[in-house]
Amino acid sequence: MQRATSLERRVDAFAHRVLLGAPANGIRAGLIEFAVFVLKQAWACIFGAALLVVIVAAQLWYPDDAALARNDALTIAAVLIQLAMLVFRLESGRELWVIVLFHLTGTVMELFKTDAGSWAYAADGILRIGAVPLFSGFMYAAVGSYMVRVYRMFDLGFARYPRRWMTAILAAAIYLNFFTHHWWWDARWVLLAGVVVLWLPTVMHARVWRRTIRLPLLLAFAGVAVFIYIAENIGTWSGAWAYPDQIEAWQPVSLSKLTSWFLLMVISVVLVAWVYPPQVPAAVRRPTSDDSRGADAARAASAPLD
Repeated sequence: MQRATSLERRVDAFAHRVLLGAPANGIRAGLIEFAVFVLKQAWACIFGAALLVVIVAAQLWYPDDAALARNDALTIAAVLIQLAMLVFRLESGRELWVIVLFHLTGTVMELFKTDAGSWAYAADGILRIGAVPLFSGFMYAAVGSYMVRVYRMFDLGFARYPRRWMTAILAAAIYLNFFTHHWWWDARWVLLAGVVVLWLPTVMHARVWRRTIRLPLLLAFAGVAVFIYIAENIGTWSGAWAYPDQIEAWQPVSLSKLTSWFLLMVISVVLVAWVYPPQVPAAVRRPTSDDSRGADAARAASAPLD
């Protein structure tokens, strides 16, 4: 497991001891690989899952007449979750910088979007900037936490990953469009086309346990966007925030938001790629007949993609 925390190394060692005698082939082996995949995904989602549990619990059981406003309680809970992630070695210091970057990027967007009327939060509490309660930034941080954790837990590698400077330009354009489309042309479909052109050839290699799964990176983007959309429905149902068409009564979030989350995934991947540069999978590296040249090629292939 790449760059694992001390706790994760202990968990990984225990899991390997348990699975040491497991079959390498057959139905049982496939079920074990699937179980490991699910458990790794759950571990990667721990920050977001904990925050979502707190949001739902606040909706169901937090008293309306409490001295501490619900939004402030959510902010304090989010800070405690983040501290617990560090204290219990669930997260590394390097990952924390990525999460802070997600937090700041998301908070800036929240300030603009709430002012534009795209969505709204309850007006209670003092731990806020304008109309935005501070816990909202942690929801973006949860996405960042998942991204960096899944990257190392699955030893992700990428075949034919586009040049990072090109992805950075496209991600910046996507982020800018989230703001400018309110008074100018919405370029999301052009940007989506750009995403397809850049990442269509890219194949993601993810090591589960004994097996490595390979799938188009665009499909991974779409899958994560769907799960975030589901979490967003839970969040709006719990009253953490509301879209204009949910003010009178809750209804499912518009499916059009899937494109927004898909584009946000692109921004997320680009941010993480600047901290954890995409690696070429060992399976697609090209050895040469000459040993010395082969060693040079292997070293070059293991270098980050620029």
